[in-house]
Amino acid sequence: MHNIINMQSIPELLTARCKLSSQIDKPAFRYKSKGSWTELSHAELLRKVSCLAISLLELGIRKGDRIGIVSENRIEWIISSLSINMIGAIDVPLFPILTSKQEEEIFRDCEATAVIVSNNFQLGKVLEFKDHLHSLRQLIIMSDEYDSKNVFVHNLSDLIERGCQMRSEQEREQIIKEQYSKINRDDLLTLIYTSGTTGNPKGVMLSHGNLLSNIEAAIIAIGDLSQEESLMYLPLCHSYERLAGFYTVFFSGAIISLAESIESVPANIQEIKPTLITTVPKLLETIKKKVLINMDKESNLTKKIFKWAVNTGTKYIRARTKHTINPILSAQYKLADKVVLSKVRAKLGGRLRLFVSGGAPMPVDVGEFFEAIGVTVLQGYGLTEASPVISINSRNNNELGTVGQPVFNVEVKLTSEGEILAKGPNIMKGYWNDKQATNNAIDNDGWLYTGDIGIITDKGNILITDRKKNIFVSSGGKNIAPQPIENLISQSRYIDNCILIGDNREYITALINPNFEQIKAVAENFSISYESISELINNPKIIKLIKDEIDYYQKDLSKFERIRKFQLLSEPFSVDGGELSPKMSIKRHVVERKYNELIEMMYK
Repeated sequence: MHNIINMQSIPELLTARCKLSSQIDKPAFRYKSKGSWTELSHAELLRKVSCLAISLLELGIRKGDRIGIVSENRIEWIISSLSINMIGAIDVPLFPILTSKQEEEIFRDCEATAVIVSNNFQLGKVLEFKDHLHSLRQLIIMSDEYDSKNVFVHNLSDLIERGCQMRSEQEREQIIKEQYSKINRDDLLTLIYTSGTTGNPKGVMLSHGNLLSNIEAAIIAIGDLSQEESLMYLPLCHSYERLAGFYTVFFSGAIISLAESIESVPANIQEIKPTLITTVPKLLETIKKKVLINMDKESNLTKKIFKWAVNTGTKYIRARTKHTINPILSAQYKLADKVVLSKVRAKLGGRLRLFVSGGAPMPVDVGEFFEAIGVTVLQGYGLTEASPVISINSRNNNELGTVGQPVFNVEVKLTSEGEILAKGPNIMKGYWNDKQATNNAIDNDGWLYTGDIGIITDKGNILITDRKKNIFVSSGGKNIAPQPIENLISQSRYIDNCILIGDNREYITALINPNFEQIKAVAENFSISYESISELINNPKIIKLIKDEIDYYQKDLSKFERIRKFQLLSEPFSVDGGELSPKMSIKRHVVERKYNELIEMMYK
């Protein structure tokens, strides 16, 4: 691939990539259209991006304008984003679950000139505030089925077609080159508003140079991805998927298939048979639990063979890490792989070699399970303000439980409190219209204060222990990091989520999201009759089952870290319910506010 360090902009890199890959008979993207998979070539991608860019210019959109994108993952999201950037405009991608009011506040803050939406529902939200937002001149809808007679609303397909008809291919190429030649590495590429789990969203200003430096670092850290085929399912409007799942994979020359939705991931894995998936730990935890639950239904002999195979795989990868593999273990692993582990991988499409995991801490047992069955998991770490990658494990130094070493162009150091600071060409230019917040986040020497607490292991890898603001101080003065304990308890097949409560409290309590599928199976085995989920979770036998599970997993914790009381919740956490952010992180303050009465009951 072309030397990224010499590139001035994402459009320059895009043009180089498409021209290089057009010489190879390999698609850029695959996506579902009318129930079947459709391929988009690099040449066709560049044509559509260029044609849309010409139309955006005709609509009066210029370099530096902020253009909103409110859409689920779809190929039009990618085309829209690349077209906006092609003319030096700045994309402002939002999660489609935001309310009309939330969108209005963000688009007012950045003075959006135009907004591109996916469908009529999203269009309706923007039309609610369109007349109150004087900067907003144009609306564009991706769906071909729209019912607006508003003269400000344009159809994306029509704009692409119009751009193609307006200019010849040679003219388009010349105009587009003129546009992106004016862009330099310091110009803004995107404005990503943080999800607001910790207060009001702030617009993170990321430049072309920020992203180019991070793409280069990620490609060097992960290695050659040119022969991979990935399945993309995380939201593109989040910085992690945009950098890791989109830019890094695409600019490496790999094929990207767009999952239809998070729910369709298992089916899409079987259809596409990907070799690579960028993910958050939650998917890995879910897959592991499902494999173990399905194994429970097998005969005792099958269960014994499965357990032996996974244990052999675990011994093998631990020995590989220490360079102590012997011929006997090697032979045992080959047998385990042939008899069992290859069949487990077949359930994941059969070709899957690599997960790149980020966005949240991954429990060690989860990473070890996948490594044992023959799928590498590289865990990384970062935040939107860092474009986002700060560190990632490599295939040669994959220390499970850690988030690897800083990428080659990023420096990391710890404060006396253990807070992780980062510095490099990937660090944001600041928060949009918020100098005070920028100064609070980045010091005069350019160090970004991440808010994460960690240590550096003997191998030089970063081990994150918790978020600075999440550390509890009990009324007895003990410091307690909730996240490792929550991950430990959530290993139980009967528990989906565990939220610890205990800041400034006498003892630790927990709110528990049970795994309802497993709880119902237990109820059937014990002949427990119930008319509602609420009745089921209040059954003494179910409560005792969960208590026994908690006690089992917390047996090695210090006394002050152990859960004394807990409450089972009748509804799972969800994005729609507000307890989860779109990247599936738990919004602790929302959960605590929503279940305040239940929490207080545990301290009476």
